[in-house]
Amino acid sequence: MPIYGPRALLRQGTTFWKQKEAKVLLPRKRASSIKADAKGVVITGGNRGFGYAMSREFLKAGDAVVICGRQSDSIHAAVRALQADAPQCQVHGIRCDVSRPDDMAELGRFARKQLGTVHLWLNNAGSVTRKRMLADVDPSGISAAVGSNVMGSLLGSREAIRLMREQRAQPTPSYHIFNLGFTKWGASFSKSACTHKATKAALTQLTQSLSEELKEAGITSIGCHNLSPGMVLTDLLLEDASPVARRFFNALAEEPETVAAALVPQIRAVRGTNKSISFLSPLKAVAGVALGVPQILNGGRLFDKEGQRVKEPGVRYQENGVRLPY
Repeated sequence: MPIYGPRALLRQGTTFWKQKEAKVLLPRKRASSIKADAKGVVITGGNRGFGYAMSREFLKAGDAVVICGRQSDSIHAAVRALQADAPQCQVHGIRCDVSRPDDMAELGRFARKQLGTVHLWLNNAGSVTRKRMLADVDPSGISAAVGSNVMGSLLGSREAIRLMREQRAQPTPSYHIFNLGFTKWGASFSKSACTHKATKAALTQLTQSLSEELKEAGITSIGCHNLSPGMVLTDLLLEDASPVARRFFNALAEEPETVAAALVPQIRAVRGTNKSISFLSPLKAVAGVALGVPQILNGGRLFDKEGQRVKEPGVRYQENGVRLPY
């Protein structure tokens, strides 16, 4: 059963914290306050990191957003923070393990109920193993990475297509799925663990294959695309990062909010299918390294010479240097 936001709970005479499941709703906007070009957006892993930053940007654009995550408390906190940031927003949250078919089917039903029409579905949820030789990685970590990155995107794409093909048919793609896969050059450039590279490269193939499959099936309403945010300062990037790597991040990495602000308008404006939207291009990366040599050698805007996070006053950080969004 759904768990509603604090105001609704008070009206129902119950208490949020006594509930075990986390489906978090906030009051709907009145129809007159919703923008004509508003979109219904689903973001897996939208309760933290890059997913949370994208959620904020979509809400700022006037869209209605459904987010999901594995922890009930985290989803509740994220929805409350998003509402505080955009008081008139329409945002909903649900607890969901993207590697579980039943959870993903429930996410699809929840999205249909809360959004009506789903225009954009972003398979953002992901995980990473410790940066070790594959032979030294715990098998449970490998299973978790494959479950989140590959299984989650497969199941997410499945649910998105099932929803979108029942919506009003269009001669060209009006509903879009995004998978966060590697570009070809990105996989070569990345220094992440092979488990991360392999699973993210698989998503690039998933996007291409889905685009071909939809075309062969004569489904013209749905587009499938690759989304590559580059080096974003999240747990996925900073896990086991060495001091040298962290100094390189001074030249190449950005906060989730910076990347989301640049990419969300492109996501909202996408056309066709099998497109690739990237934040960090090869030219931009080369220029960043060339111009960032002093920061790479001596530390700079994000990490000092010892690889320690340069902290902004009044901002809270995790131990690994990830900035807490709320």
